[in-house]
Amino acid sequence: MSVALISLSNIQLAFGHVPLLDRAEFTIHPGERVGLIGRNGAGKSSLLKLLAGRIEPDDGDVMRLNGLKVMTVTQEPELDESLTILDIISHGGLEAEDWQRPARAQALIDQLGLDPDARIATLSGGTRKRVALAQAMVAQPDLLLLDEPTNHLDFDGIAWLEAQLLKAPFSVIVITHDRRFLDVVTTRIVELDRGTLFSFPGNFSDWQARKAQWLEAQAQQNAKFDKVLAQEEVWIRKGIEARRTRNEGRVRRLEQLRRERSERRERVGNVRLAVDQGQRSGKLVAELENITHRFGERLIIDSLSTTILRGDRIGLIGPNGAGKTTLLNIILGKLQPTEGSVRLGTNVSVGYFDQMRANLDENATLADTISPGSEWVDIGSQRKHVMSYLEDFLFPPARANSPVSSLSGGERARLALARLFARPVNVLVMDEPTNDLDIETLELLEELLQDYSGTVLLVSHDRTFLNNVITQTLAAEGDGQWSEYVGGYDEWFAQRPARADKPAEAAQRKKDNPPPVREKPQRANRISPWEQKELDAIPDQIAALEEEQARLAESLTDPDLYRDGPDEAAALNAKIQETEARLEALFERWQVLEAKKNE
Repeated sequence: MSVALISLSNIQLAFGHVPLLDRAEFTIHPGERVGLIGRNGAGKSSLLKLLAGRIEPDDGDVMRLNGLKVMTVTQEPELDESLTILDIISHGGLEAEDWQRPARAQALIDQLGLDPDARIATLSGGTRKRVALAQAMVAQPDLLLLDEPTNHLDFDGIAWLEAQLLKAPFSVIVITHDRRFLDVVTTRIVELDRGTLFSFPGNFSDWQARKAQWLEAQAQQNAKFDKVLAQEEVWIRKGIEARRTRNEGRVRRLEQLRRERSERRERVGNVRLAVDQGQRSGKLVAELENITHRFGERLIIDSLSTTILRGDRIGLIGPNGAGKTTLLNIILGKLQPTEGSVRLGTNVSVGYFDQMRANLDENATLADTISPGSEWVDIGSQRKHVMSYLEDFLFPPARANSPVSSLSGGERARLALARLFARPVNVLVMDEPTNDLDIETLELLEELLQDYSGTVLLVSHDRTFLNNVITQTLAAEGDGQWSEYVGGYDEWFAQRPARADKPAEAAQRKKDNPPPVREKPQRANRISPWEQKELDAIPDQIAALEEEQARLAESLTDPDLYRDGPDEAAALNAKIQETEARLEALFERWQVLEAKKNE
């Protein structure tokens, strides 16, 4: 084996009374691509910080190769908003003597189809993530640390990142819940479980098979240990009763067994999911007829007609900004389309899982969020106490009266699921439900949705989740066109129209052949010039607010945010609510002005 880049030996790391690393051992070698997995809160991000030298362990040894260059891309990259894309990628504040870096930067920018002169402040979350990834790769590190790199990326962005990592000369450690990404990219899986690091060669599918065998062997070993302990307990009691004397060696052995048993850190139970469909909806859930929708001159949906029936499980997929959430809102009757009609069926009760988690009251307790005014939750024919129900989602009773504002990103996602499933619904609408959930919870959610007899509408960039849940796909094909396919992500990918242009070629073609400017008909209307100017500016204002909303929501997932108390998190949530209110006001104003313009 080659010389190690980094070796961790006997590492101890804790925050408060929670041991994140407990005498942990870990080594990373050149050329390895390691997938780091584990439950939310297990300490994965803290381990990356330790490897990067941003924090020090409480105890143990960290040995790094002399001159080792490590780059990190965090969940929410911090980029200088005053700089351009070219500034960030070609320089990035790193060594000036790397004279080849500008050429490598320009090659990546062309490959991604980015505008080199665009300022960071104007970019969407997905483009920011691509810029941060390109910046790290152009630096040619020895080790690249990636924390949830697929968040904010659409399918094209994920495919680009996979290709880059597969041909990269550096080593990679990646934290992600994207199982397809782990299967494509990794050469080793390392699981962080109750302070210990377990290493498995191969990709995620290999890990699943080996982990099942390992768990079975561990269960047999624990059962054997418990049997010996029970036998020793019986022997001690019988021995004392029979002879009134003790075999001190056996007593010491029992005490040692008890210590070992108490030191065995039991695994926290799995999330237990159940949903009550309640009253069945009518056969027709929703019917869309010739739906067209625009934001200003931007065409989002062009003459879409489709029918959603009870029991359908439909995935809405497409690039970032294609209008997936907009289409969901139109289907649910929350947004009136520019043209066309929507008819909802009878007895439709909708449960909505919002990617921004905006439907959570930050000041409410966990218990009141789940069951306001009652101690009980009814799931079908089963009644559960709210404390027991919260435990199903891994919230101990001691936290039932904690405010929502104190929760981390993963905890907020679990609470949003708990709230969603605490009410009888026959239509589940889930907008990016996989963000912030660990792999075990994702798999349990998949099983629930597979068994759910109601209707599911799902927006996600998790390809495995889509394949395992949906039976048909509604895909954005560009220029407002939406097409229907039978099956999940893989079926759509195999059947989708051929795309002749690579991103860079498409960007150049668009630059060389700008779309024709539409001539506005010369007719009198009641909108004043200043109102027309206001109307023209609203789409850009909406886009900026949506990006700000996404940035703020992503900030809530940073575990460091909650270390010093809930105040900063509460302030962020207040900003999210303020942004939401401003968005609603803008939408309402846009509709008023559009109606006035068309009178």
